[in-house]
Amino acid sequence: MNKAEKALYELNEMDELANGNSLIHHFSALIKLLVTIIYILTVMSFDRYNLSGLIIMAIYPYVLFQISGLSFTGCLYKLRFVLPLVLAIGIFNPLFDRHVFVVLAGIPVTYGWISFFTIAVKGILAISASYLLMATTKIDAICKAMRKLHIPSIITILLLLTYRYVSLMVEEVSVMTNAYHLRAPDQKGIHYTAWGSFLGQLLLRSMDRAKELYNAMMLRGYQGEFYYVDDQPVGLKDIMYFLIWIILFWLCRSVNVVQWIGSMFVR
Repeated sequence: MNKAEKALYELNEMDELANGNSLIHHFSALIKLLVTIIYILTVMSFDRYNLSGLIIMAIYPYVLFQISGLSFTGCLYKLRFVLPLVLAIGIFNPLFDRHVFVVLAGIPVTYGWISFFTIAVKGILAISASYLLMATTKIDAICKAMRKLHIPSIITILLLLTYRYVSLMVEEVSVMTNAYHLRAPDQKGIHYTAWGSFLGQLLLRSMDRAKELYNAMMLRGYQGEFYYVDDQPVGLKDIMYFLIWIILFWLCRSVNVVQWIGSMFVR
């Protein structure tokens, strides 16, 4: 299995995860989208030095990973290309902010390191919440929920078509790579002299496949809305799910739970 086939397998695996049968999968897509947005906004609202207060926000992805049966290590593996970018955002903070925040076991910890870890935790929590939304909700249902929130249709269409077209492009890369290796079985990778023609053919083939897909959608009555998606009415369980998390987010944001627990042990 080449790299393109692995990438295609991972994309298809996300669709399989979204078709799961856990309790989280049965909640309304609109409610899950709202909770995810509010959670990310709450996480981002923490001060850059408030690492102790931010840690408690990990309760949301932890509970969802447990209920949905999804693997946190699987989440990290699928997001392995995004995590280095998240860590790189604050990588220079320890160099510029050298004021000592606390001394632990004789080792000074500067404000720069605190802000670096805070930014890293924020990024990990945000992408974990996004992953949980994608892994427990179909992309069509997410786009329909976005339209219910009056997000412009051009944005939802771009999101949906990009998601669909990426899988088509990866599939074309897999087919072309296999064809290339059949013609050059002893060669590792694709020779640099073939990169230009390879990318050109990939662009043309991907555009043709994308056009065929879009025409097929139009012939089936697609006009920018998501009438074909089963409408999930917001029931009592969805409202309770929403209220419980919103109250917990508010409490975690208002009270430094970790510091409060620590003060109890110090006494």
